[in-house]
Amino acid sequence: MKSLAELCEQTLAIVPSRPAIEFEGEWLDWGSVQALAQDVRLQLSQSGAGAHGPVIFAPRNRPSALAALVAMLADGRSVRMIYAFQSPAAIAAAIERLDAPVAIMADEDFTPEVRAVLAAKSMAAIGLSGMRARLMPGLESGAPRPDPADAPQVEILTSGTTGPPKQFPIPHEVIAGLVLNQGMTLIEDPDEPPFLMSFPIGNISGIYSVAASLLRGKRVVLLDRFSVEKWRDFVVRYRPKAGGAPPAAVAMILDADLPAEDLSSLKFFSTGAAPLDPTVQRRFEEKYGIPILLSYGATEFGGPVVAMTPKLRAEWGDAKFGSVGRAMADVQLRVRDPVTDAISGAGEEGILEIVSPRMGPEWIRTSDIAVIDSDGFLFHRGRADGAIMRGGFKVLPETIERALLLHPAISAVGVVGVADPRVSQVPGAALELRPGVARPEVGDLEAHLRQHLPSTHIPAHWRFVESLPKNPSFKIDRPGLKALFEDPPPG
Repeated sequence: MKSLAELCEQTLAIVPSRPAIEFEGEWLDWGSVQALAQDVRLQLSQSGAGAHGPVIFAPRNRPSALAALVAMLADGRSVRMIYAFQSPAAIAAAIERLDAPVAIMADEDFTPEVRAVLAAKSMAAIGLSGMRARLMPGLESGAPRPDPADAPQVEILTSGTTGPPKQFPIPHEVIAGLVLNQGMTLIEDPDEPPFLMSFPIGNISGIYSVAASLLRGKRVVLLDRFSVEKWRDFVVRYRPKAGGAPPAAVAMILDADLPAEDLSSLKFFSTGAAPLDPTVQRRFEEKYGIPILLSYGATEFGGPVVAMTPKLRAEWGDAKFGSVGRAMADVQLRVRDPVTDAISGAGEEGILEIVSPRMGPEWIRTSDIAVIDSDGFLFHRGRADGAIMRGGFKVLPETIERALLLHPAISAVGVVGVADPRVSQVPGAALELRPGVARPEVGDLEAHLRQHLPSTHIPAHWRFVESLPKNPSFKIDRPGLKALFEDPPPG
């Protein structure tokens, strides 16, 4: 099997005049991608990163980030992803937790806070602007580190099931397998519709999108973030037979009331990364006559492991409506009783466990409640650990609670998931204030949280209470907490 580095070198040898990436209405050819990739590789070698030293990478959804990613993978480097959609203080804190000889991100993300931590850790910095890369003034070289002994990997940020967000390693060979599973040869058909990429480059869905498209020579239409207007424009212009988007997009498309003829080329709509409200799925399918194919996966599995395929949907129709499908090749599924820990039978609800051959032969215990029916179809019932699924991001209430308790006005806090038709759930925060302290503005609390957490963790609903609901053991009563958000806030 070809290595990921070899696959990247293959794409960097594509005819330079071929179109590669469309961004904000303009097409960039492969020559532009290749030139930036080679420039990044040269600057990495000049920065003290060594031949295969790891890189901290905070990509924005821009062509320069895709080209830089290909360059790092072609060099066989480990890439330590952090999210760019954070405050400068949060980006600096993420860099502080990691170590690498060099960091790559957009020019504007090298704020004073970020530059200070890079200097303190003797790290170099490469800034991306347009389709240019440069060593940032004052941060041109970093202290040498020994090349890592481990095989190269892409470390993707995940919430995990306990504690703060952490890096989860995806070996290069796993990503190479994702590329090769799509097809052994580069795509050279100029009439094949491009791939629409709207997932963040730095998460597992973004990496999977890159593997399925750019690394196979497929044209990419890159969005900085999903929007109904841009998605519709893509579908109308290129008339693809299959489409997809994050689960939150389904409700957004319905709310926009797009004409059915605009979507008439689509035979299927694929979505995953988060649960989809069955009522929203039903409304979409009835309005547009397009079946929605659900899937299930996670960073810890190296991508999707269960999917509803067009063949399965054609065979079973609505009989398995709401299912995320059957296990993919060589994937194993089972459910355990949450009380007895015994393996559950068909149709019995419990905690899902999975063997993902991409990641090894061990069973991975999830925090998801699921049912596997007698025909092998998986139905996802929700979370067992209280995690909030906000679009494609898993948010732990405890993480938000800890950060809010650092605010001087807050005495106690409880955070729960509140149903949202667009992104499945959003955080809601209920707060007790310290005696004699003035009630802070919500904007001040949001600004406080942005100093500690990514924007996905900012609550969408706030309640100020005299006392948080407690159970007989004087612990926060979660059902009572949820009830606070069932009615509109008092005026």
